[in-house]
Amino acid sequence: MRHEPVPLPRQLGVYAYRGHTVLEFRGEIDIASAAEIGPFVDRATDRPGARVVIDLRPVEFFDCSGLRLLYRARVRALERGGQVHLVCTHPLTLRVFRVTGLTRLLPPHPTLEAALARSGAASGSL
Repeated sequence: MRHEPVPLPRQLGVYAYRGHTVLEFRGEIDIASAAEIGPFVDRATDRPGARVVIDLRPVEFFDCSGLRLLYRARVRALERGGQVHLVCTHPLTLRVFRVTGLTRLLPPHPTLEAALARSGAASGSL
């Protein structure tokens, strides 16, 4: 039996760039979209030594469901010897990261290039 690839939700773009899997979140990241995106994030962080960048620049709204996705991605990647890096420039989202302490675990970078410059360093410790 042949399995057709599952189409990506409209809130997610996935592409490879310089040896990393880039997950580009788009639009509104809320409980509904997080449920759709979650399996794709899990797949990207499931491989041993996965190198993942989550790019939030196209995000317009980001709630605690998105925070859970980021935290889960980080934990899963680190458990498997991988890395997760974050790209974010939206002031309100950055404020939420600072208030919740996520910036200590996943320091946000302003560009994809800045995040990849950190790819030699692990994204925090468990």
